Amino acid sequence: MKFKKMLTLTVVVLTVFAFMSVAFASSDALVDGGPAFQTLERIEIIVYGSPQGGGLLSRLNSAEKDVFGRELPGSLTERQTAMLDFLEKGTTTQPSLLFKLSVAEWAVIQEIHPGWSLAKRIDTLEAIVEGTVQGGAFASRTERLIMKLLPEGVLATPVEIPASTVVKTSLAQTLTVRNVKVDDKVVLKLIEEIVIAKNLVAPKGSRVFAHITKVKPPRSFGRASEIEMAFDALEVIGPNSVTVNMGEAAKKAMEADAGTIGAVGASFAGAVLLGPLGLAGGFLVRGSDNHLKEGTFFYVETTAAATVKGYMIPSQISSMTVSGDVTSPQGTASQIKP
Repeated sequence: MKFKKMLTLTVVVLTVFAFMSVAFASSDALVDGGPAFQTLERIEIIVYGSPQGGGLLSRLNSAEKDVFGRELPGSLTERQTAMLDFLEKGTTTQPSLLFKLSVAEWAVIQEIHPGWSLAKRIDTLEAIVEGTVQGGAFASRTERLIMKLLPEGVLATPVEIPASTVVKTSLAQTLTVRNVKVDDKVVLKLIEEIVIAKNLVAPKGSRVFAHITKVKPPRSFGRASEIEMAFDALEVIGPNSVTVNMGEAAKKAMEADAGTIGAVGASFAGAVLLGPLGLAGGFLVRGSDNHLKEGTFFYVETTAAATVKGYMIPSQISSMTVSGDVTSPQGTASQIKP
């Protein structure tokens, strides 16, 4: 047991120093060209679910202790760069912490929760696997879970998602003309995992992002209200994003799904599917009681071929997916409740 704990700690420490060496090499630049506080807020949203209060250094110290169990050396910029890379990007030899955690979630419940904080995801997974929430740094806790679930470890493999790959999603919230405005961001959830060449690319629960392009409330003389939504990107387990829209393949899939339009609450006469020549490829619905219900199905498709990181599914757990290269719903309702 002591050996396993030391091995986990060693893996985490070596990985941290690998990220620190990259950060030192680019210490003159702010992460993504943004101000330091914006980068820190991005880190805190990943780790805690929301920005925290206090000064920059004290907040960064707290985040580092919670993730690594210690403060990192270097300047503010170097430390933030190393932290964000560790959480999101990974290296050529090690996937990011979020990649590993998503694979661990999928291995247990065949679904991921990328909208949850790192803290909540690890706490919940530990409660399911070990029966109780464990203490310690998030990085070492994730490595411990992986050693128990997937002793061979988790590696990332380059995978190409073909153009016009159609995926099925559902709205994560109800949209009405009263609660949305133009440019509001909309989140949908993938309800059918994407597996390509035996590589898990996007598990069930992965996010699809969209935005509102038009909102018109009911007007005089019986003129209908309108909501128009355009689709932007699919988030895979990298986490990377692949651009999507409602192209011809997605339109055909949506039109073939009789329950989709019915769930929206609009007839075909009131619903317009916008193709690639529409506003980024989206959906427009008109009606006097215009709303898009939570859980409404939408089909979208990738706009071009893209190379992303995937997880090669080991043969011993391959039964968790349908054989072959498929996009197929897995399992039953999640054991995890929001």
